Amino acid sequence: MARWCYRHRLVVLLLWVGALFGLGFSASTAGTDYANVFSLPDTDSKKAYDLMEKAFPASAGDTDTVVWKVDGGTVRDQDVRSRIQPALDEIAAMKGVGGVTGPYTDQGAAQISGDGRIAYAQITFADQANAVPKELVQDVVDTAQGVEGDGLEVELGGQAIQRVQEPPTGLAEMVGLVAAAIVLFLAFGSLFAMLLPLAVAVFGVGTGLFSTQLLSHVTDIPDLAPLLSSLIGLGVGIDYALFIVTRHRKGLLRGADPEESAVIALNTSGRAVLFAGGTVCIALAGMLVTNLRFLDGVVIGTSLTVVLSVLAATTLLPALLGFLGPRVLSRRQRKRLAAQGPEAETVSGLSARWSAGVQRRPRTVAALALVVMAVLALPVLSLRLGATDQGNDDASTTTRKAYDLLAEGFGPGFNGPLQVVVDGTDTTALVKGIEDTPGVARVAALPPAQGVTVIQVVPTTSPQSEETDTLIDRLRDDVVPAAGAEAHVGGVTAVSKDFATVTGDRLPLFIATIIGLGFLLLLIAFRSLVVPLTAAVMNLIAAAASFGVLVAVFQWGWGLELLGLGKEGPINAFLPVIMLSLLFGLSMDYQVFLVSRMHEEWVHTKDNARAVRVGLAETSRVINSAALIMVCVFLAFVLSGDSGAAMAGVGLAAAVALDAFILRTALVPAAMHLLGASNWWLPAWLEKRLPHLAVEPKEEPEESAAAGGPSSAVHGFVRDESGDPVEGASVVLMSKGGRRLDHVTSLADGAYILSVPAPGTYLLATTAPSYPSRARQVTVADEPLVFDVELSEIPEATEVN
Repeated sequence: MARWCYRHRLVVLLLWVGALFGLGFSASTAGTDYANVFSLPDTDSKKAYDLMEKAFPASAGDTDTVVWKVDGGTVRDQDVRSRIQPALDEIAAMKGVGGVTGPYTDQGAAQISGDGRIAYAQITFADQANAVPKELVQDVVDTAQGVEGDGLEVELGGQAIQRVQEPPTGLAEMVGLVAAAIVLFLAFGSLFAMLLPLAVAVFGVGTGLFSTQLLSHVTDIPDLAPLLSSLIGLGVGIDYALFIVTRHRKGLLRGADPEESAVIALNTSGRAVLFAGGTVCIALAGMLVTNLRFLDGVVIGTSLTVVLSVLAATTLLPALLGFLGPRVLSRRQRKRLAAQGPEAETVSGLSARWSAGVQRRPRTVAALALVVMAVLALPVLSLRLGATDQGNDDASTTTRKAYDLLAEGFGPGFNGPLQVVVDGTDTTALVKGIEDTPGVARVAALPPAQGVTVIQVVPTTSPQSEETDTLIDRLRDDVVPAAGAEAHVGGVTAVSKDFATVTGDRLPLFIATIIGLGFLLLLIAFRSLVVPLTAAVMNLIAAAASFGVLVAVFQWGWGLELLGLGKEGPINAFLPVIMLSLLFGLSMDYQVFLVSRMHEEWVHTKDNARAVRVGLAETSRVINSAALIMVCVFLAFVLSGDSGAAMAGVGLAAAVALDAFILRTALVPAAMHLLGASNWWLPAWLEKRLPHLAVEPKEEPEESAAAGGPSSAVHGFVRDESGDPVEGASVVLMSKGGRRLDHVTSLADGAYILSVPAPGTYLLATTAPSYPSRARQVTVADEPLVFDVELSEIPEATEVN
């Protein structure tokens, strides 16, 4: 497939461009229909909601709030009223506003605080928040805040209002792409090589987001799904392309023809990308075991984006490599290759020194890594799940100011009232019991409808406080049963508490599922019990440390002001499931790329120390580059304006950094050095029963040679177009998987001879100064093969490329 895409590159590119623009046009025409569906069967808040829906059908529009405060006097003063009321009337007359309920009527007296300094009005739009035009919301904000000044402060809160204060759509993605571009340029030193992973990510994420938007019309997909899809899609799209391009560049530097190098890169790193992408999708699908309907749409959106990113990396990327040819190397690398011939296969530099250092002191490295991870994991012991609201917004936003003003004027619990829904109309005993309950500020029973009565309960504490959770439990367990009523406690705060409880209860099953699936995949891929067991333990350590960072930042508030992320609060209840899925998938990526190279070396040498050292030396640089790109992309989502996406971004950035920089490049290789050859132990009876799944292509000739098969040779002459011998030409024999088998330099008469481990098909690459590299497949039988190579001089025009 890689060869077909390389040779038919224009067709492949046009297909991808057509798909991107076609899906984009369809999505923009259809619009969005995202829906946040919190379906919590068998919970008390769900039963309360069902009764409410039966008696009081929900109004179609979103309800937002205008809050104002005076520095002196009261909000009832004529000079205040004469400024506020005309603004409210102007808002009520706007097209798209269903109505405005203000405090300056007999029915609105409760909308003025006890000291008379704070009041609020409720604005009901004709549509839900995500469907209200931003222009209309901005007009409402401008009209309301246009009358403030001279001791009058006006703020607005609500879902529709929150949308207009978010940064421009795509800002986080653009910042992430720019940061990734800088890292890629530093890693490759080539503009074209830098653009390849970015192009693959843009096509993968673009088609994924447009497809998710279209799917929102046929299934329930939450509005958080596209943000998370962008976050994970950009990360894996760039990373997967980075792995393949790195392997391709390595092949070019070792003398391979661009087409053969691209095919080898896709046949090696491309296989690992397919496997890694599959593990990410499996990890994401693990969210389905929680049976939380809210997460179903997240699974659909993120999995679809990952699949399309993998498809772009394995089809679009080889086509783009075909357009670029040798220009995927920097100009300096191309000149050096032409002048000095192919590079040696040895690894040098910081990666090689670090790998050797880990081999010399594995106990020290492992101990230090464990101490760091343990310290970072300590805060996870105080993890508290819940839900964020506008009280967690940045202090400079109007939604946060409105939230604080309402809490100041009407009590902390006003922003999250409880609704005790009674199936019946006799609520006297229940109301009395609720009024006498500690933690209750106000109680009001609404007029009954269709045999259902709703009792509004305002707690004395904020929606996110543990005291409010305790009050909900007390009402359900003690007050309602004591009153002998058939009642259920609902409302947004109660729903959030139930969601956190259900998530926490199902989290162990979810963790066991994804860890178990990962264990089986690695067991089949690497034919070892110890490697997948080590990976499972490392995943748990990475999860604990990353959640420790989350708790320290978002729950304890360390660095929140510096990051501009608002006020501390509980960790979003859905975040552990989403984060663990993504963390598991991404850490499996790094584990596959790291251990597959170690496993390849182990198969050839049966030397564990060498396998671990070579595998770490050859993969640590690309793994760290990939991780740095992901960290940049994830941290950019702090700018998204969505607290859930920002929390996920910080958590995943911490998880990837800890996983790549500490676990995969320090703790995992140190542990594998300590375990020795037992890393690759697998009982014989299990070996026979396991299916075979190869992450790297099978190299049959080398395996035959290792088993004592016959050896042969390839020999001949290297000549130029006029038939003159070329002295000093570098001739390299490589396996189909890209592994160098032999390397010689042609003699004065152009003669060369290479040893062949066993009959089979190989790649013969030849490079000499002033000549372009040439690579051809050769098939060797039992007898030595005579193969002459003819080189053509580089045209003058080629030098400037």
